[in-house]
Amino acid sequence: MMNAKHIASTLVTIAAAGAMFACVAPTVNAADTGTAVVSSRSFPKVTTVKKNILAESTATSTDDNSSWGDVESLDVPQTQSQAEKDAARKAAEEQAAAQAQASQAQAASRSAQRAAIPQVDLGGATGSGADVARFASQFSGYPYVYGGNTPSGWDCSGFVQYVYAQFGISLPHSSGAQAGVGTAVGSLAQAQPGDIIANGTHAAIYIGNGLVMNALSPGLGTQVTSTSVFSGGYSIRRVL
Repeated sequence: MMNAKHIASTLVTIAAAGAMFACVAPTVNAADTGTAVVSSRSFPKVTTVKKNILAESTATSTDDNSSWGDVESLDVPQTQSQAEKDAARKAAEEQAAAQAQASQAQAASRSAQRAAIPQVDLGGATGSGADVARFASQFSGYPYVYGGNTPSGWDCSGFVQYVYAQFGISLPHSSGAQAGVGTAVGSLAQAQPGDIIANGTHAAIYIGNGLVMNALSPGLGTQVTSTSVFSGGYSIRRVL
């Protein structure tokens, strides 16, 4: 009796399981062919492990032939640190101080040179030549410029030419030519203030006591010197 009940219970269980599978995966019959159609997987099984797409890339290699819009040639200004700025400012201040000191030394040297040269008092001198010498003496320290003939810059003959032009006398702009103007004076002992002393390389205006006023060089400018500035012989000419 128990066996019959057990068999009946087993059959009921099998029947229920069969009904469940029939509902989950039914078989569909094709009307036109009479063959059974069942579902299948439509994509391949993935067997490889995918990388973490959220991880940051660490690749740094580039193609040498790649074009980056000439960004590699941009001139990016470099900024300086405060220490570098302070060092640059200190260097500039030291350079400016050194230049100022050099300028003061040069000025002192020129003053010493002028003080060493005996000066001529033209206050009591009379005559047109004395007026020329007096006028010429005021230009001590004016600049020397080759080819110039104005107070902004002149060479030796340009200075003589400018001074005499203020007295209505036109002279050539050449020391050699000025050595032949006017009337010859026999010796320095007979020279008077205002006479021209010149040769082929230099020209000056005599101011007395063996001294001349002349434009010397870019470094020395215009100043009083002795007649020893003339190398070789020279001519003394009187035009007033």
